[in-house]
Amino acid sequence: MTNEETSFIINELGEDRENYFNAVAPPIIQTSNFSFKKVEELHKAFKDEYSTFLYSRGLNPTVSILTKKLAALDNAEDCLAFNSGAAAIFSAVMGNVKSGDHIISVRKPYSWAQHLFNKILPRYGISTSYVDGRDVKNFEEAITPATRIIYLETPNSWTFDLQDLTAVSAIAKQHGILTICDNSYCTPLYQRPIEYGIDLTLQSATKYIGGHSDVVAGVLSGKRNMIEKIFNNEFNTAGNGISPFNAWLLLRGLRTLPARLERITSTTNTVINFLQDHPAVEQILFPFHSSFTQLDLAKKQMSGACGLFSLVLNINTYEQAVTFAESLRHILMAVSWGGHESLVIPGCAAIDPQDFDKNNIDHRMVRLYIGLEDADYLISDLGQALGKIT
Repeated sequence: MTNEETSFIINELGEDRENYFNAVAPPIIQTSNFSFKKVEELHKAFKDEYSTFLYSRGLNPTVSILTKKLAALDNAEDCLAFNSGAAAIFSAVMGNVKSGDHIISVRKPYSWAQHLFNKILPRYGISTSYVDGRDVKNFEEAITPATRIIYLETPNSWTFDLQDLTAVSAIAKQHGILTICDNSYCTPLYQRPIEYGIDLTLQSATKYIGGHSDVVAGVLSGKRNMIEKIFNNEFNTAGNGISPFNAWLLLRGLRTLPARLERITSTTNTVINFLQDHPAVEQILFPFHSSFTQLDLAKKQMSGACGLFSLVLNINTYEQAVTFAESLRHILMAVSWGGHESLVIPGCAAIDPQDFDKNNIDHRMVRLYIGLEDADYLISDLGQALGKIT
């Protein structure tokens, strides 16, 4: 997709300004329902809610402007916007399985995807196998006659393991298996899984699409018939649609998405160049770093990598990891990513202090998100914190 095409999608597609007083910014149609003048019109809406505005739990004009843009960015036929990324995952999976089915997932997917696979689906007789997605043979070997879904997340958001989308989608199609890919790390600007044969692509719009840490949302894109099926069942039944106001916040975020990604990418590279030479840093985990084991695949599938990466600290104790994280003055300790502020999560936060093992790199790992601050501002903060554990 060219920059010109991206600019048109973000700034013009779906925006019929003559219908709302030629306002430059799309309106927030903050209504719960819509009226009809003819019984026949209402009758048609009851029969096909996917094609008209009836009730904002389903379709809403502000939300529709957003989904037209997001579908086009994904190079998909259609799209649904959810009130969280977890809701998008839930509907995508639940809309395509039944009792007795089997799912293949990459190991250590997003926590709420894993919760769905481990806690919710087994209640209904649906099993999940986890594989190391870095080797495509692992998917093929895990397929059973009951396999209905292959669930991908490339890159993931801690170690940034990749899956070969073209190869996995080819195997899935041979066996009639649906593929779903979480594309939250890249956004559609840096990777479009549908172009590699993936059936459904989803992302947490809370991250880069929103861009301001003030909205929680999810996106699911794919072929129209699949999206319509999910809309008429899981989406409307669970009431997982996004509100008009939150859709408007995402439209606002989209306006600056290319500029934000460009700035964040540049700053991230500068920060990584500083960190990779620091004695307190043992390893950098970043898809476009020269030491990354899947660098060639990353460059094949992704047009860029943005602000999220991990580093392994050269430390021996739990207390050193805590000291580093708590010494940061400007980088906030918080989950998520994609906003204007830089963030940190120490891996040790997931364990009890007595369980710390210096030989387990997960315990010495720190995930950093680089936001929109000045590079020197962030380097100064990281430098003084690292200096306390050197």
